[in-house]
Amino acid sequence: MLDRAFGADRRSRTAYRIRAGAEPVAAISLALVDGATLIGALQCWPVALHRDDGGRVPLVMVGPVAIAPPHQGHGHGTTLMLAMLERVRALGLAEPLMLIGDPEYYARFGFTADATREWRVPGPVERHRLLAHGAVPAGAGILGPRG
Repeated sequence: MLDRAFGADRRSRTAYRIRAGAEPVAAISLALVDGATLIGALQCWPVALHRDDGGRVPLVMVGPVAIAPPHQGHGHGTTLMLAMLERVRALGLAEPLMLIGDPEYYARFGFTADATREWRVPGPVERHRLLAHGAVPAGAGILGPRG
């Protein structure tokens, strides 16, 4: 499903470098099924902002959010995002969220580029697509695995 939604070259993208070697956060990674058919999935990953001052800010990277092509445009991505945000609240997870995505789409869920201006990533990114949600401290650093 991910290859169909994002292309077979998806593993070469910057997001994969940021979360390299990480295992998804199972408690907030979701699948949407209809009977035995997988319609959509949302994965979340433990990452960190490795600050230039030597500090480290733990974050959760949201994505990919994927909907099988025949089911796109029916609100399933919104359903997954809202369910994930509700789980984050219910579990009391403290780490801010971040993602690389369409700012017009993700703004409705509270994601902005306000705190990410000085962040760097291990690969190409369109700066306006680097988004965060929650109490994200501003400051320069590079995103990468937590380890």
